[in-house]
Amino acid sequence: MSLERIALARARGAIDRVDDSLLVLLSVRRRIVRAVATLKQRAGAPTRDHGRERQMHLRASRLAARIDVPLDTAAQLLDLVIREGCRQQGVVIDGGVDAGQLDLHQGGESISSATIHGTMTLDTLTSNLVPRLLRILPPPGRVAPMLRVLPRDWQRRLLETAVSSVLAAPLEDGSLDFMRDRRLGIDVRDLRLRWVFVLRNGKLCVTNEEPDALVSGSATNLLLLAGRLEDADTLFFQRALVLTGDTELGLTARNLLERLPWDRVPLGIRIVLNRGARLARAARAAHRGELA
Repeated sequence: MSLERIALARARGAIDRVDDSLLVLLSVRRRIVRAVATLKQRAGAPTRDHGRERQMHLRASRLAARIDVPLDTAAQLLDLVIREGCRQQGVVIDGGVDAGQLDLHQGGESISSATIHGTMTLDTLTSNLVPRLLRILPPPGRVAPMLRVLPRDWQRRLLETAVSSVLAAPLEDGSLDFMRDRRLGIDVRDLRLRWVFVLRNGKLCVTNEEPDALVSGSATNLLLLAGRLEDADTLFFQRALVLTGDTELGLTARNLLERLPWDRVPLGIRIVLNRGARLARAARAAHRGELA
């Protein structure tokens, strides 16, 4: 097979992954629309908000202009998802009015707003709604196809920038010298992603080489560790994280991270890690049915 045909096959494969990601995103959007429809009904809000749609089009046009997408293409795509959202809620798109009772249960029994407000307290409503909203979030395995679309070079640059920011102090004072020319890998099993870090010329770099030590676990457990909501000993004892290869290298890296003062990590990264870890933990509990 010629190089051109190989390149063509790979390019088409990339397009297929993008298309798959669009369908995954549409599935997530449909779940959110279903929850929003319920909230509208309970709040007594109109099922269709033309002002909101105008804001969506304005935001989309601004983004399209920045990322070099034709404005008419962006408008058509947004019209498509708006129509799909209206169809889900039983709204007649032409007239802009309800087509009768919203089918919030996809063909099941309809429940009127009066019945809901008459039989449920606000606390009960909130406790029931939160798990449903969290279950809208797709599990990490469903997000994997979208992440594989992101070019490896982009992943490398983002990771190197983020890790260098978090570990700026150890890099400067020499605490990371034990990583010089030694490769530590992170394997995110459910996302099917693996990154290998090595210290070279005073910088932590992502390499394609095989790791000397490898820490593997789920995205949620690794995020809980990074956000300091779980300690490493607990996660390793529960086999939620697994260390293979050069055990000394892995344990030295773990001890360094545990000693790293949290207040020396940039505030923005601390917020993202902590809130992301809390959200991931709550979503996992909702998917497991652990939230009532």
